[in-house]
Amino acid sequence: MFVDNVKIYVKAGDGGNGAVSFRREKYVSHGGPDGGDGGNGGSIVFRVDEGTNTLLAFRYKHKFIAQNGENGKGGKFHGATADDMIISVPPGTIIRDAKTGKIIHDMTENAGADFICCKGGKGGFGNRRFATPTRQIPMFAKSGRKGEEKELVLELKMLADVGLIGFPSVGKSSILARISSAKPKIADYHFTTLSPNLGVVSTGEERGFVAADIPGLIEGAADGAGLGHAFLRHVDRCRLLLHVVDISCSEYRDPIEDIKTINNELERYSPALAMRDQIIVANKSDILDSERVNIEAFEKFVKENGWELIYVSAATGKGLNEMIKLADKMLAELPPMLVYESEYEPEDEFVGASRDTTVRRENNTFYVEGEWLYNLVGQVNFEDYESLNFFQRVLKKSGVFELLEQKGCVDGMTVSIYDFEFDYVK
Repeated sequence: MFVDNVKIYVKAGDGGNGAVSFRREKYVSHGGPDGGDGGNGGSIVFRVDEGTNTLLAFRYKHKFIAQNGENGKGGKFHGATADDMIISVPPGTIIRDAKTGKIIHDMTENAGADFICCKGGKGGFGNRRFATPTRQIPMFAKSGRKGEEKELVLELKMLADVGLIGFPSVGKSSILARISSAKPKIADYHFTTLSPNLGVVSTGEERGFVAADIPGLIEGAADGAGLGHAFLRHVDRCRLLLHVVDISCSEYRDPIEDIKTINNELERYSPALAMRDQIIVANKSDILDSERVNIEAFEKFVKENGWELIYVSAATGKGLNEMIKLADKMLAELPPMLVYESEYEPEDEFVGASRDTTVRRENNTFYVEGEWLYNLVGQVNFEDYESLNFFQRVLKKSGVFELLEQKGCVDGMTVSIYDFEFDYVK
């Protein structure tokens, strides 16, 4: 079964809590603090697995939760850091935020390093970290930070240089089987191919390109007709399109109208995709009946649109080598494969969503609390200028400053958000 779109929930592990402990041993009845720090929680890491081409592994498993860090211990023993949870995905998988639909990361084949999607929570400090000359017996430690969590949509867009498109039964699978080692199902009825097929096409001298047979494109595919609505996404990355038509008109369809119909569906799905270079592949030329097909009008139509035209026969192999050479030549002059840029910013996680925020006042200090704030504070380095600006920007966009003013906070009063204190300035 081919699965190319799934929704999952991921959560990184929470950091372990710091320990409250004091040195106690023979002849040392009142030693100093020796509470160890908590261990960091495991992160959620996505990794490309080049041996897979479907998201079938996620069909029944939708929750991925990393382990928590171990709590600190006495004797300055730190808690163990939890292992990261590795999630393997096929090359070309796009990770989206389920709430906004924005792209978080594109797991392409040449992406290189693993992608850390959710960072594990940092372990809390043990009480020995809080010892000072004036506070020699700290009776407290810091709790570990919570790990990040997200709802994601994994969307597979196959990595193919060339896409074979066209109506059912025009011979796309037969051509792919002829020019590569792929073994797609081939039969004399519509929708024989129920999922995209990939094949590596050799062009000699250890060179080649990847071709994909995209099934099910018919009129209305962009609206969900046939199978095309499910697989149009797999054409997105293709740098070159081989538009296959049945030039023999064996099913009594006009090849010119077929080309117009399919290109119209591409335009409706993605105008950028419709602008890709195309080679018109006139298949079944071995049984061409010149009395049934107006070749002159067909060639004029192709020329007027600026497309390359080549006559082939998947049955006999005629013209296929010339088609491969032409495709290879055009690919050498085309831009590299499309890699999607991230559209997701960290503060999206905090800004704009409904959340509970409480503000309580004690004298001239306002304490702001909320689970989302607890998570936010754990991701901010308050000693870094840019990180601090990010923190203040999120507070403003999330309405925290407005809420403080409603509670009576004015310039010069102290605001405390989980151990971080600052003087409020409007």
